[in-house]
Amino acid sequence: MHDDPFFQVPRTRRKCSEGQVQLPIFYQDASNVIAFFTAGREAVTELLEGTGLEPALSLNGQVVMGVSMYEYRDTDVGPYNEVGVAVPVFRAGHGRPLTGLLDLFRAQDQRELGFHILDLPVTTAIANAAGRELWGFPKFVTGIDFEWTGRDFRCRVLEPNSRTAILTMEGRVLPLLPLPGLDLVLYSQHKRNMLRTLVTVRNGMQWLLPTGMQLRVGESEHPMAERLRMLGVDGKRPLALFGCDKFQSRLNAGATVPTGAEEEAV
Repeated sequence: MHDDPFFQVPRTRRKCSEGQVQLPIFYQDASNVIAFFTAGREAVTELLEGTGLEPALSLNGQVVMGVSMYEYRDTDVGPYNEVGVAVPVFRAGHGRPLTGLLDLFRAQDQRELGFHILDLPVTTAIANAAGRELWGFPKFVTGIDFEWTGRDFRCRVLEPNSRTAILTMEGRVLPLLPLPGLDLVLYSQHKRNMLRTLVTVRNGMQWLLPTGMQLRVGESEHPMAERLRMLGVDGKRPLALFGCDKFQSRLNAGATVPTGAEEEAV
């Protein structure tokens, strides 16, 4: 890693309740599978209420959302698993309704479209503390199973201190087409401020053909399960599926940006 230019960037130390963290956090070896679905517009709008954000991508009157599943084998904060439920968003008043999808492929410093995370369970205390305290990400610690062997994929999020499933994604996958890696923009609420965070990604994805892949919400009454039911994704098959078994990234410090409501007030 020390000889790799991708990881040769300036760094700073930040404290959280579980110890010190260096930013950007380096993710040297991971697997990632991302599934996209459609969700009810009213539900998404309700979940975004008060954030200063609005849905960015629509299809047939519904809102596009994603479930991103990770197995982090080597990171600065140790190995852990993670699952993010997120919605592509614009800051209020900054949307480009005719070019929202194209905005994903603009340079990060020119891009308005980003992702707002609704739930982000992780498997370790340090990953939880750093995410919540430095970025305001909606993390909680629980069990997450991640298995990707050949064409068989399975990921399951459990209730904390329980074997009851919150969600399960499983099925067979067939690589179809290589795709370039896509840097991410994240919007989060941190200490009453909106943060815009850049995630710099290396290594391309594969467009995957899902066979029998389905998102199933378990019998859990956890708030994450309730939100998934509210979004109407229980039992749905993904619109699109992407994956990479050699994922690398840098999670940078967030920068405070004004919300649409603040700019209108000025």
